[in-house]
Amino acid sequence: MDAEYMRMALDLAVKARGRTSPNPMVGAVIVKDGQVIGRGFHTRAGQPHAEIEALRDAGEKAREATLYVNLEPCCHTGRTGPCTEAILSAGIRRVVIAMRDPNPLVAGKGIARLREHGVEVTENVLYDEARRLNEVFIKYITTRRPFIVLKAAMSLDGKIATRTGESRWITGDEARRYVHELRDRYDCILVGINTVLQDNPSLTTRLPGREGRDPVRIILDSLARTPLDAKVVGNNSTAKTIIAVTGKASASKVQALREAGVEVLTCGDGPQVSLKELMAVLGEQSLTSILVEGGSRVHASFLAQKLVDKVVWFVAPKIIGGERAPGPVGGAGIARMSEAVRLSDMSVRTLGQDICIEGYPVWEKD
Repeated sequence: MDAEYMRMALDLAVKARGRTSPNPMVGAVIVKDGQVIGRGFHTRAGQPHAEIEALRDAGEKAREATLYVNLEPCCHTGRTGPCTEAILSAGIRRVVIAMRDPNPLVAGKGIARLREHGVEVTENVLYDEARRLNEVFIKYITTRRPFIVLKAAMSLDGKIATRTGESRWITGDEARRYVHELRDRYDCILVGINTVLQDNPSLTTRLPGREGRDPVRIILDSLARTPLDAKVVGNNSTAKTIIAVTGKASASKVQALREAGVEVLTCGDGPQVSLKELMAVLGEQSLTSILVEGGSRVHASFLAQKLVDKVVWFVAPKIIGGERAPGPVGGAGIARMSEAVRLSDMSVRTLGQDICIEGYPVWEKD
């Protein structure tokens, strides 16, 4: 029964997907005498945690009950008070946890606090599912760097555009709808300057039938070439735009972009934006995740520097052909097959007529 109730907690947690950053997604269920008497989930940063919502829902019935929660209850005061104290005050008898909180401020201290006061604590129920749900939070809270998702769409023969550069649309409606769900899920979306110059995208979220959340738009633009009339510069979204340049960018162009309301970050003095410097700055801004929708050069740069945490790859049943038609990953490429990036924990599914492959790169340690 522990697994069944924990799955309920996970299902509650996912209701706030894309809304809790920089906090994790957490759901809680309170059970007594085989009956669910309280439910709750963390809706967004600054709002009550899942345990508090579930305790409020259960009221006085919570005494001597069992609490199921997918992440270890906090024991420190942040924007809200410590959940451990609320649990103890409510008289909860047993707490079942999917995983410990990797946040150094918690990291087992919440469990220890509960056990010190006689609460029975069971750990690691649906542990793998809990880690996957909060993979963004785990990466961010332990490294202070964003979780990077590389998204690409290509034809059956590995092309992302025709020889003339036309790329709309390789995939069908269902695949493109899923991309907008990803934009709604992650904090930021990142493209290179060539995408802006060629396609002039809005980089907003459009979900039929419901309101989506626009991600922060990030443009890699070493020389500050983004036009002032580009859609990402205009006021077509409440989400801000960040343009990353290098020290070689024209001071006047940088100033013009800032006057247009864009945040400009200087990352490195070389010919290309320093991705590692940019990731550090974005982490300092509590931006926990980035959906990379760049072209082949941007993809190659992120992969070459081993910055990618997850891959979402679409394959459309179309054949484009042409030696000059670009592929999804540019750069110099590898010399030996042994150097190819392998994926683990893969999932494959169809979206309409397209295939969606998701997986996690296996990076060899330097």
